[in-house]
Amino acid sequence: METNNQIETSSVGKQVYESNYISRDLSWLQFNYRVLDQAKHIDRSVFDRLKFLSITASNLDEFCTIRLGSLYNYLDYSKERYDYSGMRELPFREHLLDHIHGFVQEQADYFIKKLKPLFEKNYFKIDEYQLLSEEDKHRVDQYFQRTIYPMLTPMLFDNYHTFPVLRNNRLLFGVVTKAPQDHQHQLRVSFIQVPSNIPRFYEILHPDGIISFIAVEEIIRNNVQHLFRNVEIASVNLFRINRNGDFTLEESEDIETNFLEELKRKLQTRRTGRVVRLDVEENADPWMMRLLKIQWDLDDQNIFTIPKDALIDFTGINQIVNHPEFKSKRFQPKPSVKPLSYPEQGSRDLFDVLKERDILLHHPYNSIEPVLELLEKAAEDPYVLSIKITIYRLAKESRVSAALLKAAENGKHVSVLFEVKARFDEENNLREAQRLQKAGCFVIYGVSSLKTHTKLLLIVRNEPDRVYRYVHLSSGNYNETTARYYTDIGLLSTNETYGHDVSEFFNVITGHSQPTSYINLITSPRDMRNQLCSLIKKEAEHARQGLPATILIKLNSIQDKEMIDSLYEASQAGVTIKLIVRGICCLRPGRKGVSENIEVISIVGEYLEHSRIYYFHNLGQPSVYIGSADAMVRSFDRRIESLFLIEQETLRKEVINILRYNLLDNINSYTMQEDGSYHVREQNGEQPFNIHKEFYNVTMDVINK
Repeated sequence: METNNQIETSSVGKQVYESNYISRDLSWLQFNYRVLDQAKHIDRSVFDRLKFLSITASNLDEFCTIRLGSLYNYLDYSKERYDYSGMRELPFREHLLDHIHGFVQEQADYFIKKLKPLFEKNYFKIDEYQLLSEEDKHRVDQYFQRTIYPMLTPMLFDNYHTFPVLRNNRLLFGVVTKAPQDHQHQLRVSFIQVPSNIPRFYEILHPDGIISFIAVEEIIRNNVQHLFRNVEIASVNLFRINRNGDFTLEESEDIETNFLEELKRKLQTRRTGRVVRLDVEENADPWMMRLLKIQWDLDDQNIFTIPKDALIDFTGINQIVNHPEFKSKRFQPKPSVKPLSYPEQGSRDLFDVLKERDILLHHPYNSIEPVLELLEKAAEDPYVLSIKITIYRLAKESRVSAALLKAAENGKHVSVLFEVKARFDEENNLREAQRLQKAGCFVIYGVSSLKTHTKLLLIVRNEPDRVYRYVHLSSGNYNETTARYYTDIGLLSTNETYGHDVSEFFNVITGHSQPTSYINLITSPRDMRNQLCSLIKKEAEHARQGLPATILIKLNSIQDKEMIDSLYEASQAGVTIKLIVRGICCLRPGRKGVSENIEVISIVGEYLEHSRIYYFHNLGQPSVYIGSADAMVRSFDRRIESLFLIEQETLRKEVINILRYNLLDNINSYTMQEDGSYHVREQNGEQPFNIHKEFYNVTMDVINK
């Protein structure tokens, strides 16, 4: 089954296809088609299908805000830009927006034709105001008068009122009016922002058990006359905008003041950045649309007309998806199982266990609880001297943050590298970092222009026999919420080699140390690209000598040209290369004379595949690395990242088995074609193998053997 649109046969499409590299942005859109495909699985409940539809909408918002916004940074300032396909910025804009239009249309069509007909069978419906009973209309109108009406503020735009700053990603009304005293019947427009701090839908429970959801925008539309008394309303038009939210920060010597102030200023620009996408309901007022196009410098390609029976902003349906009445009908993950490396029952002290063995954690199949437990124990433990940690994204009501605060209160040295530039979490991270700093933690607000994306924890404990260093190295964030639905890999260890490397790495981050080498770490921006390319070239040399040579890599994205070229060269030398790439893949597999020995699969399903694993055969003595880094220019040049070598043989075999399971999956897997499209992997008579289920069985199988 094809999951996306075919590559075009136009001259532009031909140019895109002829390149040995696939456009990063077009590859991302292919990924969102794979997410949309999850909404088409008829074996899922309608609530889970709506969840995936909502995810595609959220993904597209971020894509337009950042990637389309980034393109406009070139267009608006007449700067040159070449896409990987070789296209210049203007033709690429047209090509990209055409693809986005196709995706938005497919979203709406599937919602209207396939999902809406299932609603009443599942005891809910999205009701139109006009179809409500008189009694229900009265209830809805009362809700408007008591709750919504006091929050609304019409903002007039005319010769005497400036054009208002309308919020990004907010439902908006443009109300076109004529004043009765104006004999020329001159049109004016007032804008109304739909409040974002009230539910998207008003709910009515009917005696037959069906829940009616009435969209707040429809309640406002049908009561809008209360805001425009003695004024003729010519039209009421619902729309929504994405603004350019892509920005970079200038380096500053005064990291504590200038950097933080600049970050705050840049965050403000997201609220006023240029509009790059406008969603509007069909049959919108032509006069208002001309005004918006002039005001925001838009053309028809930036404008997306949403059919009447669909919704503007599908993220709002999460209120239905997460409704308590439907909890039993949603996907429920299995309870986590014990890690393979920690099979014994009972509640032994984790500090003692780690002195005996390393523990490999594979989330969400293994709980993140051992990491949280270790951190919380360290905060209270009298032998613990210091805690050092890197933080990229935190959960709300974070136990990690609470443990660090407790540790500081207990007089321990706490160093936190808090990456306040984590996209869309900047404000929350800045606020939380300042709270930790006030509690006495030593907080580092990022490292110059680099983004700290590595995930490391170091606990130093002075025990009776000696000082131990407890480390955690991971591909995932210290976020107990996302750990339940992101697949990640982490290692807990007291191995002195890891302890030495992590200590050195923190010294680099917090001070001016420049170690000559690490033992088990590969880091960026220092030398990660070079070391990974060297490992690839080593496999290529083995293949040229007629020796076995294999590369297996699992990651989120691959985009770096130098690494892609190294993989191409290895393929031409005869190396067997299998890539498991969830999202962006700029490498073109299966091209004659270029990449015939490279296969690419993408796994998209109930869990978000977030692990990064790099495997090199190395003449039967495999080198296996895990960590935070994708193969992207930003990961190698603009981020602080780390990959760590799995030293212990049993754990190395466990990681290799994780890769093997990924390659066996025939439920969530898509095979990438040379043209950049993806096909659902066919089972071809094989037994179904779903890694999002099978990994729960691994631990129990081993224990029961």
